[in-house]
Amino acid sequence: MKCLVLGAAAGGGLPQWNCGCPNCIDARAGRLAPSGQSSLAVSANGSQWSILNASPDIRSQMQDLPALHPRSLRDTPVASVLVTNGDIDHIAGLLSLREQTPFTLFATHEIHSVLDENRIFDAVSRDKVTRNHIALDTPFPLHEGLEATLFAVPGKVPLFMEGEVVETDLVGEQTVGVRLTANGKVVYYIPGCAHVPDDLLARLQDADQLFFDGTLWDDDEMIRSGTGQKTGRRMGHISMSGPDGSIARLSPIHARKTFIHINNTNPVWRPDSPERTHVLEHGWQIASDGLEVDL
Repeated sequence: MKCLVLGAAAGGGLPQWNCGCPNCIDARAGRLAPSGQSSLAVSANGSQWSILNASPDIRSQMQDLPALHPRSLRDTPVASVLVTNGDIDHIAGLLSLREQTPFTLFATHEIHSVLDENRIFDAVSRDKVTRNHIALDTPFPLHEGLEATLFAVPGKVPLFMEGEVVETDLVGEQTVGVRLTANGKVVYYIPGCAHVPDDLLARLQDADQLFFDGTLWDDDEMIRSGTGQKTGRRMGHISMSGPDGSIARLSPIHARKTFIHINNTNPVWRPDSPERTHVLEHGWQIASDGLEVDL
């Protein structure tokens, strides 16, 4: 199984178009590598690929990776797209895949309902793109040789669907993780997660590779940096640091562990930061666009 990181950043990317934080300034100046919005491509056979989350950057992401280029006049090696929630940074790229080339779109019933209720997604022709509704904890083929299982993780509804009261640790079909299996290897992809309950920790014990939510270093990062008014908890994202953070909670997992969906404000982007050193010392890696993981 081969995994290609199409985008390592959270919504907005690095640099974010309207942000003048130190990370974005340095990314524009070439002192930090820029990053597109979170997406992963996976293949079990090297000829077919499945994309996990279609970010707004998907056109340039696919252009940068020859494995995803057309092989004939009208063609794509992309057999399927799987969406793990209804956030804009995970569904907007579907609109760039509307040029009448077939693939299969997988999501839970609740995530499909988000697409169904927004008529702009009718541009992705149902005559060409099959929309498969997937039940939780039910294995299914993403393409030949690659099996996936969706499972609930704590999260919330997309920002554009929030009401006056927002539950940030809902467990159901609105936010899911993905278990991928091929050729005896197991990969988990969880780009959004509010916290790590014991049942999730137990589920991940068989992982060979874990891609996990790395949005923020600590809970009040955006407030402290002046870039926002919400905590990580309010956004439905666990922090990396702290006794209840992902580094501590996932320490019993002995798989290769990679942070993905990293916010532009996160200090781990900086090669010389103590936060990045801490991450590396605890056995994690920081995803970057184009990162290849072979299992």
